[in-house]
Amino acid sequence: MKSYINSYELLCDAGDVKALMDAIYAKESAITVDKTYIEDATAGLGIMQYEDIYTLLKEVVSKVLKESNLEDFHNTLLILGSSVGGMQECEEIFYAQKSYENIDPNRYSMNALTDYLEKEFGFYDSRAISTACTSSANAFVLAKRLIEAGAYENILVVGADGLCKSTVLGFYALSVLSGDKCRPFDKNRDGMNVAEAVAAILIQNQKKENSIELKGVGASSDAYHMTNPNPDASGAISSMQDALKDANLNPSDVEYINAHGTATIANDRVEAKAVEEIFGIDAFVSSTKAITGHTLGAAGAVEAIVSCEAIKRSLIPPQANLTELENKNINVPLEPVKMRVKNVMSNSFAFGGNNTSLIFGECI
Repeated sequence: MKSYINSYELLCDAGDVKALMDAIYAKESAITVDKTYIEDATAGLGIMQYEDIYTLLKEVVSKVLKESNLEDFHNTLLILGSSVGGMQECEEIFYAQKSYENIDPNRYSMNALTDYLEKEFGFYDSRAISTACTSSANAFVLAKRLIEAGAYENILVVGADGLCKSTVLGFYALSVLSGDKCRPFDKNRDGMNVAEAVAAILIQNQKKENSIELKGVGASSDAYHMTNPNPDASGAISSMQDALKDANLNPSDVEYINAHGTATIANDRVEAKAVEEIFGIDAFVSSTKAITGHTLGAAGAVEAIVSCEAIKRSLIPPQANLTELENKNINVPLEPVKMRVKNVMSNSFAFGGNNTSLIFGECI
């Protein structure tokens, strides 16, 4: 049984799917240089204007249902990936009231988001995954395995994270937060941009006219360090090789790699090393986080949509904000590349050495 992506929607700092892809190909960053989140310091952040994370979830999921071939979600499994869950709402209450008294603990967990969607849309069942920045990428791993096993015909993968002071200040404390727009793979990069987004992707066991196949998934855990990847790139190499094996593809079959590419010193160096070892310069690689920022638990879902769009448009996304490439043994395009894109690999890496690679491709 194969897994087909048949409809999707997102909302992020750049806008909806069309607005995001337009920004990516034009290299127009949606990052705001903000002075309010951190006292006496600036931070490049991907900030959206909206009421709350639940409003965003309802809007995005409603659009996917409308565009799907489903009347409702009563036979659909929901798998949601998030790194902060309902923390944003609880944090806002605490800062406004200087007290925990009026915070409902049931609104704090990852399940707060899935519980809300279940009540709104009547999903058959739901799962919540929280593995930091690989959360929604790992939702794809589980979805593919469940569909292949014949457990479900329809699975909705959702990635959702709102901007929280706790996460912004946490990354600032680790000295990995840039005060400007991030520069993935640049020799002089100085850190990442924290951002927010909601993305939803309907995966089914039936192919439609414009389907994209989820061909392969790979996951690994190098368990090297709480926040840094193993410098030998073994974890990243393992997840990428496993995805290729699962898809029954060779490295030469992949035209484009949507990199995790956070623009931190450690991540970009290790990911570039892994790409160099497996693909050399035969595949194009870029990080669209230069446009969106790092949407944390939502990143895997957001970049899955970017990967699908690259295939449908036959257009490789360029690397924005790049002045001097650090690793010259990888193929990073500075402008969009028009070509047939049969297969795309999308990488997501997380704290604790959690690595996930997904392969999306043309339906044959």
